[in-house]
Amino acid sequence: MIEEPLAHCLAKMRDAGISDPAMDNFSHYWHLCASGATGMIAEDTIRPLTDVAKLAEVEVTEAEARAALQATVMIKLNGGLGTSMGLDRAKTLLEVRDGRNFLDLIVAQVQHARQAYGARLPLIFMDSFRTHEETLAHLAGYPWLAVDGLPLDFLQNAEPKILASDLSPVSWPADSSLEWCPPGHGDLYPALLGSGLLDSLIAAGFRYACVANGDNLGAAPDATLAGWFAGTKAPYAAEICPRTVNDLKGGHLAVRISDGQLILRETAQTPAEDLPHFTDQQRHRYFHTNNLWLDLVQLREILADRHGVLGLPLIRNTKTVDPADPDSPAVIQLESAMGAAIEVFAGATAIVVPRDRFLPVKTTNELMLVRSDVFDLGVDGRLRAATAIPEMALGENYKLVDDFDRLVPVVPSLKQASALRVQGQWCFDTPAEVVGEVVLADTGQLEHYR
Repeated sequence: MIEEPLAHCLAKMRDAGISDPAMDNFSHYWHLCASGATGMIAEDTIRPLTDVAKLAEVEVTEAEARAALQATVMIKLNGGLGTSMGLDRAKTLLEVRDGRNFLDLIVAQVQHARQAYGARLPLIFMDSFRTHEETLAHLAGYPWLAVDGLPLDFLQNAEPKILASDLSPVSWPADSSLEWCPPGHGDLYPALLGSGLLDSLIAAGFRYACVANGDNLGAAPDATLAGWFAGTKAPYAAEICPRTVNDLKGGHLAVRISDGQLILRETAQTPAEDLPHFTDQQRHRYFHTNNLWLDLVQLREILADRHGVLGLPLIRNTKTVDPADPDSPAVIQLESAMGAAIEVFAGATAIVVPRDRFLPVKTTNELMLVRSDVFDLGVDGRLRAATAIPEMALGENYKLVDDFDRLVPVVPSLKQASALRVQGQWCFDTPAEVVGEVVLADTGQLEHYR
């Protein structure tokens, strides 16, 4: 019976104390997966986004900006472990500059905005079951951070990994924690609802939320953006940036031809034959930063109308139950992207923001840049480019943070660099400069850059 595997999944979630909205959403995506849904968005069903507001042209009064920021909460996605960089703890605990990590700099940004605008401006992290304890332990160093009795975090839900063979919950006694996975950051909405935080925020007088990835230090509080969003009366807005050759794999917004609705299309949702269109920066000119603005009251209304299930497009993520063991059973993780919610909200909009609103650290290439003199660190916790950002291409030897720290104990000056491409193993262990375009060839042995 096709429903039997689902029943086993839901029983497992119920036994683990997972909330009803989370189980309802899992059931929705399980049925989509069972029906063969792929979530693909063909190029001939969309048209490029062209007419869009620009932050540089926005006019907001000081009073409007202050009032909007006073009603805003900052939400940071903080569920990731940075496993692609070899980390086994929250990526936001990774040092960025001067002994300070992502969490420290985010707190500094919020503290500065509170003082500058007299705003309450709560800072709340969406943690996973893997990042919750260590995040709160670090934030305990900021006893003044919590606002109006609101928590400093809420938990992203967990769901069972399901066997690719029959969609039943996988069993892995060798490490039962590997039987579970997060549902992607589209879980933001059921997690806000199921935790009760959505109601608590509205009851405390907060109307707007600015949501961003915890590793994006560019998404600092911005009163002008808050004032603009409040003035639109829109339920939802996405921050987008003009694409460059370095952004061709990032998701983009488009207009669905059938109804004129804004939608988000990710690489995983693009048919292979349409990838040339997807990566065409002249056709799809803006990429999605994953910085979002939400009207909390309108969000609660639509969640109520949809019984807690927004119905975002499915993303099927096929892996092995143990990522380190390619011979372990194949499983499917049922995921969704929070930015895909743009298609759920009638009247949703977007705004083009400067590139300094998008400063993520996904690889050690970006880590080297943010630790270098390419960026100045302000008293407001913001990293600002002091010069043109050079192209970085560190090789495989630098992929993991431990190896990176071993090979780059002293980050070279990159202010005068246009590109740095490293092949083989080169150690940066004394103060040095990179000027212009530098290619360090693989000599077959460890070399030292001077």
